[in-house]
Amino acid sequence: MAFQKMEYTADLCVVGGGLAGMCAAIAAARGGSRVVLIQDRPVLGGNASSEIRMWVCGADGHNNRETGIIEEIQLASLWRNPDKNYSIWDGILYEKVRFEKNITLLLNCSVCDAEMENGQIKSVTGWQTTTQKWHTVKATYFADCSGDSVLAPLTGADFRVGREAASEFGEKTSQVEEDRQTMGMSCLIQLRKSDRVTEYIPPEWAMKMTPEVIKLRKPHMENSSENFWYMELGGNRDSIGDTEELRDELVSMAYGMVDYIKNSGEVEDGPYWELEFLGFLPGKRESRRMMGAYLMTQNDVLSGGDFPDTVAFGGWPLDDHHPDGFYHAGNPNVWGKTPAPYGIPYRTLYSRNVPNLYFAGRNISMTHAAMSSARVMATCALLGEAVGEAANVAREFGLTPHGVYEEKLDLLQQRLMEHGCFLPRFARTISDVCRNAALTGEADRLDVLRDGIDRNNHTYGEEDHSTVLPLGKAVTYTFDAPVQLANIHLAFDSDLDRATMPGDWCEKRHSMRANRTAESPTMWMPKTLVKGYRLTAVTASGETVTLAETERNLLQCVNIPADGAYTAVTFVPLSTWDDGAESACVFSFDLR
Repeated sequence: MAFQKMEYTADLCVVGGGLAGMCAAIAAARGGSRVVLIQDRPVLGGNASSEIRMWVCGADGHNNRETGIIEEIQLASLWRNPDKNYSIWDGILYEKVRFEKNITLLLNCSVCDAEMENGQIKSVTGWQTTTQKWHTVKATYFADCSGDSVLAPLTGADFRVGREAASEFGEKTSQVEEDRQTMGMSCLIQLRKSDRVTEYIPPEWAMKMTPEVIKLRKPHMENSSENFWYMELGGNRDSIGDTEELRDELVSMAYGMVDYIKNSGEVEDGPYWELEFLGFLPGKRESRRMMGAYLMTQNDVLSGGDFPDTVAFGGWPLDDHHPDGFYHAGNPNVWGKTPAPYGIPYRTLYSRNVPNLYFAGRNISMTHAAMSSARVMATCALLGEAVGEAANVAREFGLTPHGVYEEKLDLLQQRLMEHGCFLPRFARTISDVCRNAALTGEADRLDVLRDGIDRNNHTYGEEDHSTVLPLGKAVTYTFDAPVQLANIHLAFDSDLDRATMPGDWCEKRHSMRANRTAESPTMWMPKTLVKGYRLTAVTASGETVTLAETERNLLQCVNIPADGAYTAVTFVPLSTWDDGAESACVFSFDLR
């Protein structure tokens, strides 16, 4: 009996369910596209999932935290998952995709074939291990968010592997000749500190951590940032083809590290630590990188990435890991400062030779040196959201991805910013209706609410783009005559630096934690964020209607459909997540 064949038709097919693929699928679906998301694992999140457990890192620096869908996910985790439990985290990621209208989710499905027609992708087919079914997805657009760029060999899309010679692009690296070496992969461990000594008997095949091996990789269990990322191998081998044998070696290394912590006598309180998690799925840093309409280089990163087609940003340091990984005799990585935030151009997100192929994540069109910064997951999430939004624009106007660049770039950027994405040096365009309306309320500097800037950031200068509104007091737009409105935009202060959160810098910064102690803090929502608000409007007949009201806001950016003619619109902040607050910091209240 032949295996059952399932078929789907979509506007966008996303291959890969890490944070980049998730954000691409969610953004496209919310914009009206029919989306199929294919993920080869039982959980979503990729390197951020419970199977791997790498932290979601992003741009360094004051007020540089990523917003948009990734901030929505992280705020939801602070509300639902204050003790940073991976089982709850997996569920949050799952529900964001599974219960989003317009997304069909195929888990445990690995894409292994593609059908081409006239140089474009017509369909992809995957094998689902749980159901033993073939799934074929026909779509107008495809997005490879698989990390390993699985669609490259299947479609003939141009790609690169390895490190460029410094002379090719004039990059500041020590690489004299190009090669195929990459950064490696890691199988992480997590431990929990107990109040009693426990025995640990390592397997016979566990690596023995000799003084020579461990000297530059000694664990620091007293440090909340200890997540064992340096247990890394594979950069000097085939980071795709050799994954299984590398996994075996990494798992042996991981058990050996636990043995060193527990039994060597070299780690303070080592016998009190208990192994809580060991990942058998390696978290990868680098493999194939797609070739797009533009190849972003280290020079672009260091110059600040001031691109006219900026659709996302980075800011993680130039963090290049040695291909020899754990066995490298020197430091495991080279760390170089970047001018965070730097822009990332739209042209790096679609194929130069397959007209309907997008990509997002660590596989976008960039050199190895540039990728050492832009590969981190919060940045990848922004790239995914940009791809999802671009696919909507392409669908609406019947364009190719490159056609969006040529004809609808400003629309793409405006939509990204309206949905909460920060584009350095760019501002939302404020409608004439909003700009010309009378704006009144019991606060100073009300006009900053309609300046099109949803945060403070040094790329906008030193001016404060927020205003402080008294709780319970109204801010009102009044029009000379009834005005037809479509949308009302609100942007709040979600404490991008997480200064109001408990714990040290590491706890404040990351949605999840590595090792757990009795002192690990229980998190809470950012105290600056507006918790309760009311939005009302006056119709042409004089009736006051409620457009939105909530007592539990979890979003930094809110868009409320208006769809009516009104003579006035009023916003009232009712509370923040700080019970003792008397006012709220608000960046935007505008309308179109």
